[in-house]
Amino acid sequence: MAERTLVTGALGCLGAWTIKALLDDGEYPVAYDLGDDDARLRLVLDDVERDRVTLVSGDVTDARAVGCVLDEHEITRVVHLAALQVPFCRADPMRGAHVNVFGTVVVFEAVKARLKRITGLAYASSTAVYNAADPSPAPESGGTAPSTLYGVYKLANEGTARVFWNEDRVASIGIRPYVVYGPGRDQGMTAGPTLAMEAAARGEGSDIAYGGTAQYDFAPDVGRAFALAARAATEGAHIANFPGVAWAMEDMVAAIESAAPAIVGRITWNHNQLPFPESLESGLLEELVGSLTETPLAQGVRRTIEHYRARL
Repeated sequence: MAERTLVTGALGCLGAWTIKALLDDGEYPVAYDLGDDDARLRLVLDDVERDRVTLVSGDVTDARAVGCVLDEHEITRVVHLAALQVPFCRADPMRGAHVNVFGTVVVFEAVKARLKRITGLAYASSTAVYNAADPSPAPESGGTAPSTLYGVYKLANEGTARVFWNEDRVASIGIRPYVVYGPGRDQGMTAGPTLAMEAAARGEGSDIAYGGTAQYDFAPDVGRAFALAARAATEGAHIANFPGVAWAMEDMVAAIESAAPAIVGRITWNHNQLPFPESLESGLLEELVGSLTETPLAQGVRRTIEHYRARL
C-alpha cells in the first residue's frame, strides 16, 4: 500500500509547509481543515503541487468525519496540527478547549481504531507549555505551569498522547516549536515578525507587539520535521522541542532591514518579553527523526521577504 498522510489544520501556516514537505517527498497528501480559505496553500504551493493535494473540508472534533476521511483515503500516517491560536483561546476558552483538547482526543481515538493501517502520528505541542519562570534553556522534559490557556491545552494533549501509548499502544511524536516565522504565518500571538517581513516586501514599515529574546523557527523547516516525525512515530509517546537558536528582537529587525533596506528605521516593537523562556533544550527530535534543516535567521528572513515579493 502506498503511504498517504493526512494533515489536519492543513490550511494554516505549518499545515501548508507540512503539505509542501510531503509533496517534495513524492506523496499525495490529504489536507483536512474546517476552513475554506486556502490562501496559505496557494502562497506556499504552485499550481502543479496543489493538483496533487486532496482537500477535504471537515471538523477535527467530529469523530465520524475524521474516521471517514482516514478510511476513504486509506491514510497510513497522520500529522495533527488543527488548533486555535492563543488569542482565539483567550477570547473563547470553551471553544479553544473543544478544538485543541477534545479534537486531539478524537484524532488519537481514530488512529487507535486503525492501528493495523496507520503506522505513525505526529502532533503539534508548543513552547507555551512553559512559562517565564522556567529556566532557560527550558528542559526538554517540559513545563508544568503554562501561563496561557493555549499552553494548558497543549500540556493536556501531551498527557493524552502518553496515556494513549501506555494503554492502547498508539505511538506518537509531539513537537514543540517556538516562534514560527515564514510565508503564511499571519495569525497568532507571535505572528508579528512575519507580518513585518510581509510589510517590508511591500516597502512598508510595521510594529511588532513584543520584544526581548526568543527562538525563531523557519516554517519550512518545522513543516519538514512534522513530515519526518509522522514516519518515525512507531513506538512510545515522545515529546521534543524543535531545535533552534535564540535571537533578540533587535537581531530579527536587523535581518529584516538587511533584506529590505528601503524600510530601515521603520520597524518598531514593544520591548515586553514573551511569557516563555528565551531558549529551549533540544536534541531528542533529531534522535527520533534524523537530521533536521536549521535555516539561519538571516537566510530565512531573506527567503520569506523574497517569497512575498514574488507574489506581489
